[in-house]
Amino acid sequence: MNYLIFGMGAIGTYIGGSLKLSGERVFYLERAEVARRFNQQPLVVEIDGKEQPFVPDMLSDSLEAILERYTVDVAVVAVKSFDTPAVASLLKPYCNQVSAVLSLQNGVENEEILAEFVGNERVLAGTLTSAVAKKETGRVVLEKKRGVGIAGDRPLSRKIVESFNRAGLNAKLFPNAGEMKWSKLITNLLANASSAILDLTPAEIFSHPKLFKIETEQVREAVRVMSKLNYRVIDLPGTPVRLLSLLFHSIPEEIARRVAGKTLAAGRGGKMPSFHVDLYRGHRPLEVDYLNGAVVRFGERLGVATPVNLFLNEALLSIAERPLETNIYRKNPDRLIAVLSERVRLFS
Repeated sequence: MNYLIFGMGAIGTYIGGSLKLSGERVFYLERAEVARRFNQQPLVVEIDGKEQPFVPDMLSDSLEAILERYTVDVAVVAVKSFDTPAVASLLKPYCNQVSAVLSLQNGVENEEILAEFVGNERVLAGTLTSAVAKKETGRVVLEKKRGVGIAGDRPLSRKIVESFNRAGLNAKLFPNAGEMKWSKLITNLLANASSAILDLTPAEIFSHPKLFKIETEQVREAVRVMSKLNYRVIDLPGTPVRLLSLLFHSIPEEIARRVAGKTLAAGRGGKMPSFHVDLYRGHRPLEVDYLNGAVVRFGERLGVATPVNLFLNEALLSIAERPLETNIYRKNPDRLIAVLSERVRLFS
């Protein structure tokens, strides 16, 4: 199969590299300066401690140039959610030359945006649960292999899964795209916004009773929105999301905190969540409005109250947009709890 990858970030490099190393054709669309640099050197995927260099069949800053030379079976969108409209508008004039557009992005709104530009019949939902880190542009490391979910409601779905599995990506078909994407969203919420706002590790957050309560409530809000959408929480490749949901719904809080500290936090190793990494490296914008913010937007549409997600979204967006506010809650959970308590009756 012929794959066009939008983005040489962690996901794009890992997916594209794995596919190329398995014998598929892979083309990358990137910024001009990146395309010039990497036309002179291979990209690298590190798996199980072994670096595996690969050379894409084409790396260009021109979509037209790629499509003049090759047909494309699948365009893989592996950019941050805030870049989705730009990718969609690039694809629009050429949509009849691309059989399927696969979104492997976090969030639950990207597919809808892509469909507005290229047609719903071409858009395919996907999700990556494997942990991949970007060492630098063009070099990534697979930290923990879990897998890939692919919605099974499009003509190419099964063929893509077979192709991904030949590449060792552990892909699985899911009959309900919404359940798959929302279940992944739950995993993205945990200790993500709060870690960036407070500059605390997930372990510190989960061990603090009131901060754990905040984490619990943001997950419960998301699950209530899912319920209104008639979506179930489902397990994803290598990720027991149903058990995770039960942790925040049915298990006594003290036990749940202990389990969260040992499993969720310990499972990250020393790696901080993505919002924390982006905030303190100065990357802007942040994706929080496409995760916590999405819970809020769907909640408003469906009549589900989501005050904790609203607070976390607004607080982190404000900090990201105004660097002088970075210290407003930094290492100060009591202040965050006090401000949130003025808006939400969460603590007895």
